[in-house]
Amino acid sequence: MANAKEEKNMSTQQLGADQGENLKRRAALAVAACFVLASCGGGGREDTSSGNVVKIVVNTPQTIAQASADNYDDNVNGLVTAATLKRWMSNWTANRPAGITGKLVIFQATVGPTGAEYIKPNGTTVFTYLSPSSEWIQTRKNGVIETQSMVLDGPSIDALLKKYNVDPVNDMIVCAQGTGSTGNAMAQGRCWYALRYWGVDKKNVAVLNGGNQWINGNGLVAADFAATASTAPGTGTASVKDIPVDNTALQATFEDLLAVLPATDANKKDDGVLIWDARSLGQYSAGERLESGDSGFVACGAASCAPPASYNYMSSFQNGGSRQGHPRGTLQLQFTNLLDSAKGFAYRPKAELQNFLMGGANAAGTAFVDATYQAVGSGNAYQAGDVIYNYCETTFRAMITGFASAGILGVPVRFYDGAMVEWNSLSYIQDQTGKYILPADSPWRTDVKSFFRPATSASSVATRNVVNPYALHANTIILEDQAYKRGINPNESVGSGGGGGNPCG
Repeated sequence: MANAKEEKNMSTQQLGADQGENLKRRAALAVAACFVLASCGGGGREDTSSGNVVKIVVNTPQTIAQASADNYDDNVNGLVTAATLKRWMSNWTANRPAGITGKLVIFQATVGPTGAEYIKPNGTTVFTYLSPSSEWIQTRKNGVIETQSMVLDGPSIDALLKKYNVDPVNDMIVCAQGTGSTGNAMAQGRCWYALRYWGVDKKNVAVLNGGNQWINGNGLVAADFAATASTAPGTGTASVKDIPVDNTALQATFEDLLAVLPATDANKKDDGVLIWDARSLGQYSAGERLESGDSGFVACGAASCAPPASYNYMSSFQNGGSRQGHPRGTLQLQFTNLLDSAKGFAYRPKAELQNFLMGGANAAGTAFVDATYQAVGSGNAYQAGDVIYNYCETTFRAMITGFASAGILGVPVRFYDGAMVEWNSLSYIQDQTGKYILPADSPWRTDVKSFFRPATSASSVATRNVVNPYALHANTIILEDQAYKRGINPNESVGSGGGGGNPCG
């Protein structure tokens, strides 16, 4: 493919001893290895590495996934409808789901429209809080590079539980949009992802289908809304440490993604993974092909079209990226196809989502495409047993595709949380200061395993905070979070850039 750069990836064995490595860190890696080994080869294993006091169940993507009922009204977790929420609100104590003994906590990403601002709390058993997406993300360092919009660390998720007085073991937590929009559907996905990642059981978490403008009149009525939200009490005492479950396999590092990429940019169906780009076709193709919604798109009577001669492919770049394109072997289907804008950006019926997943097209002819920019065809996308690796630019759009896969269709998913804002940074390309983001001999150059088109000028490329271009591994975040879950000082259990790779990749 034109402008593709593919070279043999350097192996970690070629690195030798990492500069700055020390004995304390090496001892810590042995401890960390005990944490992660249980997450491979099936779910439900017990991890007794924390002194045999608390046994931690380490789940896999397969055991984290949950399948929705065909009729979303029948769900009591996962994806729930306004009709279910109405039943709960009418008498929470009598109607709450089995296994839930606490209160109903609703997080709205934004205020709803006039007359439907907030799902109505009662102040005793039902509480509705305004919790924007900014509360559910954090800039973090993975040992190689610092990346924005990552899952919350342990102290931050516990601070949220304290702020809103949430009991993650006994309460029912519903992530809602407020005003329905693509952005707010992404935000409720970040809420769901953070809670599940930190071990909150699937029975305790739900995503509300559709924004307030739709559910007002479709399950709820005007009297079910209030003009003000509940006040955050700041009195919570619970911690994610109270949940003896490790769901960190829900996140994939870029090291994990590198490990599963095929040798070419073709659709490889027998490798056990489906790598899903939730962005637009214009970004996936770096402007070589456009679809409706892409800047510069001119209709040609097909689902996608070649760009006009005047098109500047740099228009698809985000966040001062050094390049645009995709990891090799990736398939693309934009997240917007999974939502119904006429119904408050609710998820489309399960059968429609399943059709997309298998490679089928909708009435407009939209379907998964591969690096040829042609539809892969029914039966040529997801294969039985595949683990889906979801990403977009910052893993916001991928919350839609990922939740639809893991929370509705019940297939195993891992979120590449660093996403293209990180992936495209890991390049031997100059930034606006004239410095190369990564040196030519760094083992973490993702440009050698990608199709891409570089920025036309270094002046457009934002600087990045590279922590260690020669780190042994890129999973510091995972190790920090596993250590926090087990009550271990992360400074003792995790070294900069150290650790064994997440073995589920």
